Amino acid sequence: MTISTTDSPSRTARRKAAATSATPTPAISNAPPQVRTGAQIMCEVLEQEGVSILFGYPGGTIMPFYDALPGSNLRHILVRHEQAAAHAADGFARATGEVGVCVATSGPGATNLVTGLATAQMDSIPVVAITGQVARRLIGTDAFQETDVIGITQPITKHSILVRNVQDLAAAMHEAFAIARSGRPGPVVIDVPKDVQLETYIAPPPFTPAPPQRPTITPDLAEVATHAAEMLAGARQPVILAGHGIILSGAYAELRELAERTNIPVITTLLGLSAFPESHPLYIGWPGMHGRAEVNLALHHSDVILAVGMRFDDRVTGDLKHFAPHAQIIHIDIDPSEMGKVLPVTVPIVADARVALRAIADQVPVGDHQDWMHQIHEWRADHRPWTDPGEQPGEDGLPHPHAILAAIKRATGDQAILVTDVGQHQMWAAALYGYDHPNTHITSGGLGTMGFSLPAAMGVQLARPATPI
Repeated sequence: MTISTTDSPSRTARRKAAATSATPTPAISNAPPQVRTGAQIMCEVLEQEGVSILFGYPGGTIMPFYDALPGSNLRHILVRHEQAAAHAADGFARATGEVGVCVATSGPGATNLVTGLATAQMDSIPVVAITGQVARRLIGTDAFQETDVIGITQPITKHSILVRNVQDLAAAMHEAFAIARSGRPGPVVIDVPKDVQLETYIAPPPFTPAPPQRPTITPDLAEVATHAAEMLAGARQPVILAGHGIILSGAYAELRELAERTNIPVITTLLGLSAFPESHPLYIGWPGMHGRAEVNLALHHSDVILAVGMRFDDRVTGDLKHFAPHAQIIHIDIDPSEMGKVLPVTVPIVADARVALRAIADQVPVGDHQDWMHQIHEWRADHRPWTDPGEQPGEDGLPHPHAILAAIKRATGDQAILVTDVGQHQMWAAALYGYDHPNTHITSGGLGTMGFSLPAAMGVQLARPATPI
């Protein structure tokens, strides 16, 4: 695959030029304040926020920004369709935990981002989308390539901002990044009219990063964690249901420590795959309409469910009246709106997954659930739908999905990140590959976006250049 780029002069060249300068910079300067265009300010803010790579496609109203790019240290990846830019930024963010950035012009350029932004919103991925807009005097006149980007994207993003004055531009962009990465992550749109990009303004003072926003935490976390630990200690048939929140918070060690201390079986959702090693003896699989029978039976017969960073999606629960009818639920999620949204919760814990799991692990006693695990293994023996046919081709002469995924695993030495599209192959990859390393399974879960995998894989590869993707 050839990836077209618009590259700026390297930092090395800039350092060499600075080192050979004959006149050192004085400690105190009487030079007039530096003036920047809005487009230059946009580039400076992106650098201040730690952005190195962005994905986009140019057009008329965003052209001033593109004109300013060569004067920055930003690397621009040219896509062939704006939706690909959004998915690539999404993949980059999933692979790094940092904010992914995509760029589009107004009108059709911005509307082509919508599916990618909705994908990021459904899966809680931090993305900042920068869109050009027609000049301020034309807004509301149905000008060429004008659309109400804010109105279109508000329902499917975490936040959206229209910048009407160049003096507000830097602060608005910093705010966009803060919102995208804080709390439950998500996509943010910043819409910048063309004349704002061209307008000049005295450069703002050097950027001082604000301290990281403390995630929303249940005020009485210690007390609630004690209650949760007591419930887990008294349970006979508990399960841990781990979702994407484990990956977003990096709570791999905390999840494993709690599971091993309590000897409670672990289930992962589709987006939670690779949050817990599948070769671990406590891992039993993933649930729901595409999951394993013994996993659904374990949920159905459980008496306590510790649900972490997941939202009880309909693909997991099925008919709510029959889901885990005997279970008390401990629900950990950073988003308070998820508490009780789908199912009644006995112990709601609004907190980052790492913080909450650590608080519970510090209080829960050592557990033993050998009889419960034995029952789950008996169910597994009775319900084995994924019989490995080996290397022999099927009746149509084509290889089985088992053989394809096994070949990928052999070829990459078990170190690949699998980025899947949506459909039957997505289910095969989820069920058959076996994910033992953190954050090695990337897919569109909530929205189920066809066309996600190739551009997302580009973003993942640029984020993790030494890893097979």
